[in-house]
Amino acid sequence: MDPETHDVIVVGAGPVGLMTARLLGMAGHDVRVLERWPEPYPMPRAVHFDHEIGRLFQSASLADEVRAISERVPDQYEWRNRDGESLVKIDWSVDGPCGWPIANFFSQPELEQVLAKAVEEMPNVTLSRGMEVVELTEHPDHVQVSVTGRTLKHKTLRARYVIGCDGANSFVRQHMSTSLTDLGFYFDWLIVDTIPTDEREWSPMNWQLCDPARPTTMVSGGPGRRRWEFMRVPGDDLAQLNTPEMAWKLLETWGRTPENTKLERHAVYTFQARWADSWNQGRLLLAGDAAHLMPPFAGQGMCSGIRDAANLSWKLDLVLRGITDEALLDSYTSERSAHLQHAISMSVALGRTICVLDPQEATERDERMIAAGADPRTALPPMPPEQLGAGAWDQTITPAALQGTLSPQLSVTDGDRSGLFDDVVGAGFTLIGYGIDPTDSLSAAQKDVLYRLGVTVVTVLEEEYATVSLDPASTRRVVAVGKTAHALFADNGAIAMLVRPDFYVYGAATNDTEIGVLVDELAQQAHLTPASTP
Repeated sequence: MDPETHDVIVVGAGPVGLMTARLLGMAGHDVRVLERWPEPYPMPRAVHFDHEIGRLFQSASLADEVRAISERVPDQYEWRNRDGESLVKIDWSVDGPCGWPIANFFSQPELEQVLAKAVEEMPNVTLSRGMEVVELTEHPDHVQVSVTGRTLKHKTLRARYVIGCDGANSFVRQHMSTSLTDLGFYFDWLIVDTIPTDEREWSPMNWQLCDPARPTTMVSGGPGRRRWEFMRVPGDDLAQLNTPEMAWKLLETWGRTPENTKLERHAVYTFQARWADSWNQGRLLLAGDAAHLMPPFAGQGMCSGIRDAANLSWKLDLVLRGITDEALLDSYTSERSAHLQHAISMSVALGRTICVLDPQEATERDERMIAAGADPRTALPPMPPEQLGAGAWDQTITPAALQGTLSPQLSVTDGDRSGLFDDVVGAGFTLIGYGIDPTDSLSAAQKDVLYRLGVTVVTVLEEEYATVSLDPASTRRVVAVGKTAHALFADNGAIAMLVRPDFYVYGAATNDTEIGVLVDELAQQAHLTPASTP
């Protein structure tokens, strides 16, 4: 009897594994998720996602469910010194470019419940808990996966690809010949998750105490929850630090006692900064903590894993459908690794600023940041550009400010429906013309490329031109609210933009000829198979 066969096996049912399964399942693929633990882990871990990740949840048709379990920030994220003076103020109360709040806080078990329910409702996705992968054998056209469990002695499965979303000690990664880059950034912090039982306004909702006596973080843990993070300082015994008694002792300074607070969890984490040098080899791939770890100071750990899921899913979808060659998958490592290193560099830079224990050094830091007016643009260390690494995007004709960057989500109306662009138009590849039909100058062969890749063609108009008639009449047309389209297109000298399914700009054109150049380049960089070209 032949082993049970799937398109993809995802190892690990955390947020990244479940999101990957959801996106591939929505693309119509047969996905099996294998999780070694029989029950979901009930304790909090990740607590933050940003506006880009909100948009990705939206693309997975989970916007309402995710909004229901998260809370936005009503004020600023602030850093203060031991004297209470502001070192940095960052406005987190506004929406980000993707149309979601810049900062959103949640409890990970609740998010995992949303994601698990979503995949379990899909007929082509199977979530199997209590099944541990114990052996992987790669073959030319598939991977053989051996699993065991409490009630299962042994079972063999097959998949065309296996994705390791199985954490820092990834079993899948151990079967890949990849090295690890480690920045040697190690600090121990006690993480304390609580449920306050009293009525209290937390203002600011999220802030950082930069006190060399003990740097401390206070943030939301999601609706109805609070998190404290206490840095381990000289003299702390590690075993004693990770006890309920120490947690209560440190919380008491902040007015938290058993009378007004439930202690939900305490755990000491060693913050690290490292990544695998290869995230895809043959039919094995990595995502999330299996591919990278970073300090939490920028709140980008889980966010980076969800970005992995989005980047990998659209590429693997095309490969599985035979539209592109598997060489497209090589752009996964090159793009995401470079982008990930930006997030790690940012987290480490913030951590080095926060984790100062020398009083004199802290005083000098405080003076410098106060002199900068608590403006994050000048008070914080300079950050590397937030851009994809080389891969499946244009680096030649696209205006520099747009190359390899995240596209914003405009607010639009099509006459029948108003809302965020993705809700009105849909997700996937999108070719957007600014006041024009971007396909007018394309050849039949170029239009065929758009058809085979499932590219949605849209014309965006400014509100004052809403009555402009376009030819052909079949052109999808939306009207942008406010001046958002002008800022995106006109300010960059662009007349059209090609956006990828993960919402990163593939390329932008400044004239009709360049639109065709982008399409030709996309066909080449996506490695369209011969059957997929005219």
